[in-house]
Parts: sequence; structure tokens; C-alpha cells
Amino acid sequence: MGKRLIQQRRGRGTISYRVRRQAYCHRITYPNIEGTGKVIKFLSDSGHTAPLALIQMGDKYFYNIAVQGLEEGQDIIIGKNAEIKPGNILSLSSLPIGTNLSNIELTPFSGGKLVRSSGLSAVVTKKLNGKVTLLLPSKKERLFDENVRATIGIVAGAGRTEKPFVKAGKRWHLMKARNKLYPRTSPIKMNALNHPFGGGRGKNMGKSSIAPRFAPAGRKVGLLRPRKTGRGK
Repeated sequence: MGKRLIQQRRGRGTISYRVRRQAYCHRITYPNIEGTGKVIKFLSDSGHTAPLALIQMGDKYFYNIAVQGLEEGQDIIIGKNAEIKPGNILSLSSLPIGTNLSNIELTPFSGGKLVRSSGLSAVVTKKLNGKVTLLLPSKKERLFDENVRATIGIVAGAGRTEKPFVKAGKRWHLMKARNKLYPRTSPIKMNALNHPFGGGRGKNMGKSSIAPRFAPAGRKVGLLRPRKTGRGK
């Protein structure tokens, strides 16, 4: 009897596929109040690709994604009438077209959810009837409520992907911090009892990479209900 496929083992949740330490130590959220805060210090979190900023507002503290140009000791403002300045948190209705944004809420006062990876930003493109259109880093445009809040600026840490890992061990620790499987073996290099694509000669899986629509879980690998294939182009 063959082994479970990788996706089946991950779904079962054995110890090999769990985060072995608390990767997301700091919860990123926006306080539901307006006012002025101060950046206390910057932090590094293995669960995030960008540095985090610890911000104090009166007797309350919260973490936010750091943006380019933000400094320790700098004051930031949360509110509709805040200045258009990196680090300030405003609603989309207060922002001019062409502003770079990060850590965007999906719904008003829900906390930042989108555009949080290092070097990324969204851009305000249109405003109409209480809705604001943003151009996301994926080059897709999306409508948001004008009361949704976001941080002004580009996420800090750009150029992270340009630095080589050099050593496999360094990449192993990074992948484990995010609960990723590493190193990964290609299915066509496995034995036939370990994967439906295994057991071939060289790089030949011996069957179509499109999984049958009503295949059982152990057979449903490859392209699942693809809209397009290499034919007919």
C-alpha cells in the first residue's frame, strides 16, 4: 500500500506539517479610535516579510506594517483629516488619486488585510458614488467602500527577494517558520506507489496532468478543472 500524498498528509495535520514555533507573534490591527500615536520601535517577525512598527496611542499599543520613510519617534495620525504622509492611517475617501497604500481593510473597521508583503503597494485610481477603486499589486482593480482605512506608503523591506539564500539550511528555517514543506520532491521523481505521476521514465508522467473531474481524493492531482490548456492557442 502506498503512502498518503503530500496534500493528504498536510490536511491530516501531523507534526511534520505544523508550525513548530509561534511564527505570528504580533497581531496586526487598527484601533477603532482616531488620534495621534508615536512609533516606539521596529520589530522583526518570522511570520511577516516586512518589519513591524510598535505604535503607542495614549495608554494603548498596537502593531502595524512599517512603510518606507517611517522612523522611530515619528508621530502618526489616525483619522479622516490626517495629513497625506507615509505612516498615517486614513479612510479611502480622504485620499487623492495616485496615492500609494498598504495594509488595506476589506470592510470598514475590520483591520488591515491586504497588501502587507515587503515592497508592495496599491494605488487609488477612481472614486465614484461612495466607492473607491484601487489598483492592487496583482494589476487587478477592486472596488472598496470609501470608509475603508489603509496606511499611506509602500511597505518597507523592498528588495528582499533579490538577496540569494546561499545555503539550503537558511531556506529550511524560513520555510519551517511559515509551515511550508521543504525540501519538496517533484511528483514525477517519486515511485509509482507514492504518487499518481510517479514511476515513469525520466520527465514523463505517462498520463494527462488534468485530473478527472470525479476522481477520488488520492487521484485528484495536477490541473484541477483548468479553464485553459496548451491546446487551441
